[in-house]
Amino acid sequence: MFASLIQFIREQYRTNDFIPLHAPVFSGRERDYVLETIESTFVSSVGAFVERFESDMAGYTGSQKAVATVNGTAALHTALMLAGVQSGDLVITQALTFVATCNAIAYCGAQPVFIDVDRHTLGLSPLALEKWLEEMARKDDDGTCRLKSTGQVVRACVPMHTFGHPVELDSLVAVCARWGIALVEDAAESLGSFYKGRHTGVFGRVGVLSFNGNKIITTGGGGMILADEDLGRRAKHLTTTAKQPHPYEYVHDEVGYNYRLPNLNAALGCAQLEQLEDFIAAKRKLASAYSTALQGSDLRFFTEPDNCRSNYWLNAVICEDSKARDRLLKETNEGGVMTRPIWQLMNHLSMYGGCLRGDLTNSEWLAERIVNLPSSVISELPD
Repeated sequence: MFASLIQFIREQYRTNDFIPLHAPVFSGRERDYVLETIESTFVSSVGAFVERFESDMAGYTGSQKAVATVNGTAALHTALMLAGVQSGDLVITQALTFVATCNAIAYCGAQPVFIDVDRHTLGLSPLALEKWLEEMARKDDDGTCRLKSTGQVVRACVPMHTFGHPVELDSLVAVCARWGIALVEDAAESLGSFYKGRHTGVFGRVGVLSFNGNKIITTGGGGMILADEDLGRRAKHLTTTAKQPHPYEYVHDEVGYNYRLPNLNAALGCAQLEQLEDFIAAKRKLASAYSTALQGSDLRFFTEPDNCRSNYWLNAVICEDSKARDRLLKETNEGGVMTRPIWQLMNHLSMYGGCLRGDLTNSEWLAERIVNLPSSVISELPD
């Protein structure tokens, strides 16, 4: 049934071998920079490439500060602490996300609340968020948002830019502002994606990026916190074991975290970042090829929302129903072409099954139909 799609993918990648979902590309100065760190002996958390990577990332995204971390989950955990999330708080997010989003909330001792997504963005719906808040929450005289039934503080909202497609940021910013809720952007998948000309991750109080091995650029494992100057300094302090500057003494003034990105990884990141726009151009060209090839088929290719430039980190198709999704997954994987379903909804996982949630109609509909197609960067697509 999907033989023509498999053949099309093989033609794009020019191989009859196994085709992965998303493989890293090292075609720049990665080797030179990594060797430079080895020769300097500064391979751990202190080194010139860490500062350079942070500076370059701040410049690219337009964030005042960027603080590198060992992975994206550590970045999000730190970001939630910067936003004031405390044990017992509620943090609104989407059920249609990767588990790390909810795990970072749990690390704070807080509980996720699951709100539906929009079908045209795959991300948190501002209308669904407002509806849930109006029904379930109240705002105290001091501006604190609380759950009506228990008095728990609704502290933050964490939308995730699914597969690199920006959510409706203007509306989410407005809803969070009206209710006194901190907006923390999970931009782990959206490096290089822009909403109305501004990079994702800089609209809320804090934003985070990920550089895992399967992301659009990689440091092997790594993340980044995007924040203003004050929160950036606070992030650096928390992620470097809360150590106070001193010529030789070890002075730590609070519980901190060893979330620092090693210089070795940052060197890889600097070389990857130099190629980011080329990677995005190639991925957008591949997305266009998929979109054209699938016209008139039973598969609907998911395209970027209006007024956005998506990085198309993972290309996605929407199948007619769950049976068609399962057939597509079976035939492609048996044919040596890796495809994957979207994640299980977070409220279906045992540890988050009892969490509060709104109506999740769109999330359920999408979870039954979405399949990711191979999305690795191709330097030159066939004509």
